[in-house]
Amino acid sequence: MSDSVTLGRPRLLQANGRAFAQISQFHPELTAFRRDLHAHPELGFEEVYTASRVTHALKLCGVDEIHTGIGKTGVVAIIKGRQSGRASRATQPNFRPMTGLRADMDALPMTEYNEFGWKSAKPGLMHGCGHDGHTTMLVGAARYLAETRNFAGDAVLVFQPAEEGRGGAEAMIKDGLFERFPVHAIYAMHNWPAMRPGTIGINSGPMMAAADRITIEITGKGGHGAHAYLTVDPILVAAHIITAVQSIVSRNVKAMDNVVISLCAMQAGDMAAMSVVPGHATLVGTVRTFKPEMQDFVEQRLKQLCAAVADGFGATATVNYERIYPATINSPAEYQLATSVAEQLVGFDNVVRNLEPSMGSEDFSFMLKEKPGAYLRLGQGEQLAGGQGGVGSRFLHNSCYDFNDSVLPLGAALFAGIVERSMPLG
Repeated sequence: MSDSVTLGRPRLLQANGRAFAQISQFHPELTAFRRDLHAHPELGFEEVYTASRVTHALKLCGVDEIHTGIGKTGVVAIIKGRQSGRASRATQPNFRPMTGLRADMDALPMTEYNEFGWKSAKPGLMHGCGHDGHTTMLVGAARYLAETRNFAGDAVLVFQPAEEGRGGAEAMIKDGLFERFPVHAIYAMHNWPAMRPGTIGINSGPMMAAADRITIEITGKGGHGAHAYLTVDPILVAAHIITAVQSIVSRNVKAMDNVVISLCAMQAGDMAAMSVVPGHATLVGTVRTFKPEMQDFVEQRLKQLCAAVADGFGATATVNYERIYPATINSPAEYQLATSVAEQLVGFDNVVRNLEPSMGSEDFSFMLKEKPGAYLRLGQGEQLAGGQGGVGSRFLHNSCYDFNDSVLPLGAALFAGIVERSMPLG
């Protein structure tokens, strides 16, 4: 995993366990690898360079199998443990347990404003969410697991493309991911600048919200702005819909149900035509929920409300409701296992067990719909004296964001510990 990228020295965190100690020995190599990925960002389903770097690194790590092209640019590696698994050898002698670990690989279509040596070499593209770090941590876990093999069964390492809005997890599943690699559980993590390095967050239920797209098409009657009484103004209708829609959350949804409806874009008319009332307007937005029944309710209520408001002005309105990402929900047993690994690694006081769910979304949710598993957050935001943000404190999707390399061994050890705890030797 050697690389020619110039290194600054990342601060080495302290943690417990053999995995962390061993992975820390090749921390500089992981840092170089991560910074090379950062300098060469690629969008979803275009991760050709990234996938090739991952594949080359996995070969050097000595994994048993490498499968490429799953979900177009996804990579899956298999590392075999020392034995087949104690729990089922007597009753199912040919059964091998499988634990899955997933990292995302894609970057974002945004311009980077950092000035360090590993900044993006591609204008308009940037690793602004830390997927370069997630990929590197899984590569670090691969090296440790291949060197030690202190587990019974198979570790399945999933390097996923296209997490940022393009449904890479769903693409891998449709391409036979879980038929070819029938894991009994799967785990993933994401860096979190709002938590300090050396901390890990998780909860036993929803971690991320479902993300739905709404498109509201309003049809009125265009005409001359000086004779507005002859028109049915869709802009006026849109304005009333924008206001009325906010009543769904404030007056129809219980506060504990955590629903967000945001209308984020509007298109109507021509900016050069100051006196032309258009005949059509379009609103686009998002709905975030945790419960399927709330998705159903919001969709129904949006359609009723928009149609009624438009009818009151003599216009029509239709709502197209698209369910893009389901909610990311941890399963109880896998939450317990991941929490116990985290506690052993960083200590009881450094694990947040009831982490507040985020209304953001994550397409790892597609994998959790198919398999039990857990999604964790890895703290990375350093705080300086006076409350100033230090390394890793810029929030996700910020043009000055960078992954905090000091947490690479910790994240890799967390991945590795999950495999060893879920498939113990014995």
